[in-house]
Amino acid sequence: MFKLKFAVSLIAAMALSAALYAQNQTDTLTLKFQDAEKRFLVNNFSLIAQRYNVDASKALIQQARLWDNPALSTDQNLYSRGLGFFNHSNGNGQLFAQISQVFLTAGKRGKQIKVAQDDASIQQAQFNDLLRNLRYNMQVDFAQLHNLIEQNRIFQYEIASSNNLVKAISTQYSVGNSSLRDVVRLQAVAFGLENDLVENVRQINELENDLKTLLVVKETTFIVPDIGTPTTNPVPLNINALIDTARANRGDYQASKYALAQAGHNLSYQKALAVPDVSIGVDYDRASNYVPNYYGLAISLPLPFFNRNQGNIKSAKFNIQNQENVLKNSDLQVRNDVVTAVEQYNLSLQLFSKNNLEFYNTYDKLFGNVVQAYRSRQMGLVEFVDFFESYKDTKLKVIQQEYNLQKAIADLNFNVGSTVINP
Repeated sequence: MFKLKFAVSLIAAMALSAALYAQNQTDTLTLKFQDAEKRFLVNNFSLIAQRYNVDASKALIQQARLWDNPALSTDQNLYSRGLGFFNHSNGNGQLFAQISQVFLTAGKRGKQIKVAQDDASIQQAQFNDLLRNLRYNMQVDFAQLHNLIEQNRIFQYEIASSNNLVKAISTQYSVGNSSLRDVVRLQAVAFGLENDLVENVRQINELENDLKTLLVVKETTFIVPDIGTPTTNPVPLNINALIDTARANRGDYQASKYALAQAGHNLSYQKALAVPDVSIGVDYDRASNYVPNYYGLAISLPLPFFNRNQGNIKSAKFNIQNQENVLKNSDLQVRNDVVTAVEQYNLSLQLFSKNNLEFYNTYDKLFGNVVQAYRSRQMGLVEFVDFFESYKDTKLKVIQQEYNLQKAIADLNFNVGSTVINP
């Protein structure tokens, strides 16, 4: 029974490793972040869709500049007894025709244009904010995928080492030089590592799905991020300058600012709507006036006795107050985001130092020595398993610190709305 369990465990580990190897070798696409960003800017469907929104809003500026079409109206006799339908021969039948044009007053057309321009600016700012968010998601996913692939290598290396140890200790157990407890304990370690590996692969698959959607990559492609070790040299950061940069570049803040400007322009437009527009035209009337052929000038305008657009004007005033508070909140959010991002970057940079990298490499050499010491019976099982698990945890923490620094850089760039530090 013991040999059967061991064989099943070993075959499962080998099959899983083979599957991962096949996954990494089929349609593999290795990308640096800069190359991934170029693909993203050209191919991403969400960006393309938002670009059309921007173009659509710009087309409305053109529409706002257009004059109203002139209106043509006519009135003539439909039927006369003895003469039939629409009979105008020999001067018979009455005929009336009028052409008129509406002239907007109080600068309504110019105010409409400003409102439309504000809307186009809002759409452009929302496009920039979408670009900022998607780029951030891509950068974080890129770094996290790299982190998980590195974790995957650690798990595979430890699984291979533990399975080799299980095989060696099983051989010693069969000749009476080792205990069943040692074999079962090492098998438990290997089994735990295999479960960790499966969970790790699940997370890799989820990130692969997200990145392939962002970059519009073939569904069978396996993306491998090519990320170098982030620099540990501190970058001088001026918080006030970064806040000013964020105000100038962040789409969410710019959208709030343009929305406030639009609210002001809309109030001006609503007040202008209270002023009546004038319609001017000329008309011709035959056989229906004091002279056979009548030519007249027509002028009309509504009398603003009841509806002076009071409700819309009041609503526009409230909307200005609303947008003023939205902008204040957006400004507060920008300042807090930048300060927090700078603090998090400095903390991550402090934790991820050159000393960590040297410790990382030294720990690898020590691991090989400890494995050899246990195989030669110079170290007990409890001490070895403790070091084995400590090795895994430490390696994962070092990789996590590297990811934390990459994410801190992404957070800083995201919150400033500009590339402060290259990923």
